[in-house]
Amino acid sequence: MKVLIVDGNEKSASDRYTELGMLTQYEVYKKVLENIADIELEIIVIHPANFNDFLPKGINLDDFDGIVWTGSVLNIYDYGPSIERQIDLAKNLFTKENKIFGSCWGLQVLATAAGGSVRKNPKGLEAVIAKNITLNERGNNHPMYKGKPKVFDSFCWHYDEIERLPNETLVLSSNDQSKVQSISFSKNQSKVWAVQYHPEFNPHWMSGLMDQRKKLLLDNNIFSTEEEYEKLHSFFTNIFQNHKLKNELSISDTLIVDEIHTIELKNWLEYLKSEI
Repeated sequence: MKVLIVDGNEKSASDRYTELGMLTQYEVYKKVLENIADIELEIIVIHPANFNDFLPKGINLDDFDGIVWTGSVLNIYDYGPSIERQIDLAKNLFTKENKIFGSCWGLQVLATAAGGSVRKNPKGLEAVIAKNITLNERGNNHPMYKGKPKVFDSFCWHYDEIERLPNETLVLSSNDQSKVQSISFSKNQSKVWAVQYHPEFNPHWMSGLMDQRKKLLLDNNIFSTEEEYEKLHSFFTNIFQNHKLKNELSISDTLIVDEIHTIELKNWLEYLKSEI
């Protein structure tokens, strides 16, 4: 199968991950898709936030079985060329028959391009762990969540939330921080599955993100003390070595067991395969 990854970040944000010895968000996505796929994937990455001519020579948007949209440090209401190019790309994709999966920023771009809107969440930053995401009846019955527990935790980092949904959008899950944790909608012949959290992230990568953004986490009271931060950071750095912290920190298997926290992506790949 041929999959397109749309990188939501500008080059400066990706470079910062690289400088810290981390994978970029698009590299994380590429790696997890390759790890969970039971069919060979050909993956192409594009960077519309960086370039006007972001499609490699010889590549056409009609060439792909599925499209994935990554997270980003951008805020969609800031607009500007790097954001507007992505919204225009999504609108273009909606004129074709596509199957699209969006994470966090990806959800926000796709919802905006389909007629919805995004705002800064009045409840503030949701970061590191989105807790007690709960599937509603539609979520329970949606193919994205086949095999997923009804209540689960997931990695996350977002200041924003959906304010207005596109027409005929199904909300599939929510939690206390946001009424919209995942959605599904069709636009013309394109079908979108999108989540506000990050099923592609893993504990070790999240420990690097925590390192990068420690001050932000403490300033936003995501952790009440530096000791609380350090315990979770240590656990994520090496969950096997620090397994004794799991119960103390009330860490759910839905967060750290690969076969559970990546179910949405596994089911999306199965959906693509079934449509070939």
